[in-house]
This record gives sequence, structure tokens and C-alpha cells, in this order.
Amino acid sequence: MLERQRFQNILSLGLPIIGGMLSQSLLNLVDAAMVGHLGEKSLAGVGIGSYANFVAISLVMGLGAGVQALVARRRGEGRNDELAAPLNCGLLVALGLSLPITLICLLFAEPIVRALSSDPEVLAVGIPYFEWRALSVLAVGLNFSFRGYWNGTRRSGMYMRTLVVMHLANAAISYSLIHGLFGLPQMGAVGSGLGTTLALYIGSLIYAWITWRDARAQGLRASLPSERDVRTLLRLSLPNSLQQFFFAAGITLLFWIIAQVGTRELAVAHVLINLALFLILPGVGLGMAATTLVSQSMGERDFDSAHRWGWDVVKVAACGLALLGAPFWIFPESILQLFVSDPALIELGRVPLMLTGMGMVIDATALVLTQALLGAGAVRTVMAVSLGNQWLFFLPLAYLVGPVLGGGLLAIWSMQILQRGLASAIFAVMWQKRQWTQIEL
Repeated sequence: MLERQRFQNILSLGLPIIGGMLSQSLLNLVDAAMVGHLGEKSLAGVGIGSYANFVAISLVMGLGAGVQALVARRRGEGRNDELAAPLNCGLLVALGLSLPITLICLLFAEPIVRALSSDPEVLAVGIPYFEWRALSVLAVGLNFSFRGYWNGTRRSGMYMRTLVVMHLANAAISYSLIHGLFGLPQMGAVGSGLGTTLALYIGSLIYAWITWRDARAQGLRASLPSERDVRTLLRLSLPNSLQQFFFAAGITLLFWIIAQVGTRELAVAHVLINLALFLILPGVGLGMAATTLVSQSMGERDFDSAHRWGWDVVKVAACGLALLGAPFWIFPESILQLFVSDPALIELGRVPLMLTGMGMVIDATALVLTQALLGAGAVRTVMAVSLGNQWLFFLPLAYLVGPVLGGGLLAIWSMQILQRGLASAIFAVMWQKRQWTQIEL
């Protein structure tokens, strides 16, 4: 049985992180909900732009895990006056990575988006939407670095109010730009891309103010980070960023595979993928709580406690994801109606959405133990297993059963259940072997 105190520790740390993890998915869901009534072409265009942007921002998302693991390890070692030192590195690296990524996206926006769809109406929305979202790469890198610091210090609730402000701003600005309210230009579906980017930078400014106010005594900007500190952060962050990159590229390739089936399937898939991510991210958020708990216990050299934290968080995640996934298989039509009004599209997405809800419990072990192993420093092993499972197993099967054998959207979606079960089994074995206890940061 899970001890009450440990359960409270997991929730007090994990719930705010879940809010942070849901943030990115909510941005895309809000965009999908606001443009869904404009038609399947607009919805498909926003979907393509969103996933192309996901690939771009994935290269800086790993900074959050790297900053968090280093801050938590320092906290466990009692080095409280140096807690913000990894954040200094994170902000510097975010700036260095984001500028070339953004430039590449802007220069090659048209061929990138055109590789995902040949429909002129879809491209007319997808290309400019992607260009606006590409401008937000720096904001994402900064935001993830700030969140990594607050998660690592076990004060993840500090940024929750900022997330609320950011999402309210996104909804208000995007809706106004879509429909041309308050004297703003009427940009249609493309306006949601600009609105989301502006909201992300509003969040960055608020994060910067809060952190500057509270973290100066812990080494924030006390000096430029040393070369050794930057190398350590890169060693932890780059494999995770590459894992995120290939995961995002895999999602985008999945989107392309579904596009070979048809545009209607493509429009529905955009909603389904975002709803799936909306369910997955609470598990990842609890996993990030495990990152802090495991890393801090390892800093204290208490490896038995670190091992217990991994399984304790899995138990909480499995129960939570079962509850969150229940409406998806009980009321799939009602949920899909929030995004699309065409009865044919709703029917096309009904069974895949039910499978999404029922498959979440299977995924809990992999979602949590992936992050727990990152907290222990096993970044390369996690990357190899995750990418192998996605690129060597799931994506080839999805292409085979979908476009090649004609199984369609449902057949493609069913393969994810197999992928989740395999990943959970592999990471469970890795956690039990405890080889991660020998890693030094």
C-alpha cells in the first residue's frame, strides 16, 4: 500500500507539474476548437502546422528535464545557494538553440509543410500558421527552463497562476485574430498561430519576473555559467531533447501516414492526437514529479527510497489516468462534438477515441518510469528504448496496416495499444534491475 505521506508528496509536487505539462496540449486544443467550425481543411492545416512546430520546439523542451534534475540533485546535496545555477545555463542554452531553429523554420516553412500535405487549401492555412508558431521556439525554451527550476526546488505551484494567465491570453488573442475583433485583422485559422505565440511570450515575461524576484539568493545570474556547467546540462538535456525531437517527428510522420488515407482522416487525427496528448501529459507530469523525488533521493544516496518513489508514482498515475480516460470511452461522441460538427467525422473518430481512453492505464508505467530514469541520469538508455519502440516497431506497423493494407484510421490507432504495452514492460524491467543507481551526474 502507498503510504499517506508519500502519496501527499507525490500529489503536492505532481499536480502543479501536470498543469504545466497540460499547458502545451491545451494551447493546441484551444486552437483546434476555435478553428474546427471553419471546416476540415482549416482544421487539417492547423494540425499540420502544429505538428511541424512540435518538431521544432522539441529540440529545446529537454532543457526542462536537465535543469530540473540538476536543481533537485543540488537540493538533495544541501547546496541551496547554488540551486539557480542550472537555470542560468538553461536560459543561455535556450537562447543559443532557439535562434538557429527559428531561422531554419522560417526559411524552409513551405517545403516542410508541403512534405506533409499536397492539398492546396490545407497548405494555404498550414504554412503561415507554422511560420507564426515557429517564432515561439525561444519562448518555449525559456518557459521549460523556468519550470525545470521550480519543479526541481519542489515549488512547482509557483508557475500555475502564470499558466492560467497565458491560456486566457491565448484564447482571447487567438479568437480576436481569427474573427477580426477589436480592430484587429481578420486572419482566419492562421490567427490562432499568432495568438498562441504572443501568449507564450507573455508567459515568458511573467516567469522571468517571478523567478528574478525569488531566486536571486540562490545564484540566479550571480555569474555566467562555467563551461563545465554548460557541458553537464547539455549532457543531460540534449539526449532528452533528441528523444523529444524524434518523438515529435514520429507524431508528424504518423500524421503523414494518416494523410495517405485521406483528408477527412487527417482532420480527425489532429483532434485525436491532441486529445491523446492531453491524457498522456498528466502521466508525464507525475513522471516529472518522480524525476525530482528520485534525483533528490539519489543526491542523499538513499537508493532504496529512489526505487520506491518510481513505483509509488506509477500507482498514482495508473489510477489517475484510468479516471481521466473514462469519459473518452464512455462519451466519445460528446467529446468529439466540441471540435467537429460533421457527423461523419465524429463517427470516424469515435472508436479510436475509445481506444485512447482505455489504453491510458497500460501506458502509465512507461510514462512515469521514463521520467524517473531521466532523473537518475539514464538519458541515453531511455532515448534508445523510446525511439526504437516508436520508429522500429510502431511506425512501420502503422504504415503497413494503414495505407498498405487499407486498414484505415482505426487499424493505425490500434497499433498504439501494442506499442504502449511493450514500452511499459521494457521500462519496468529496467527500473527493477537498478543499474541506474550507479550513475553520477
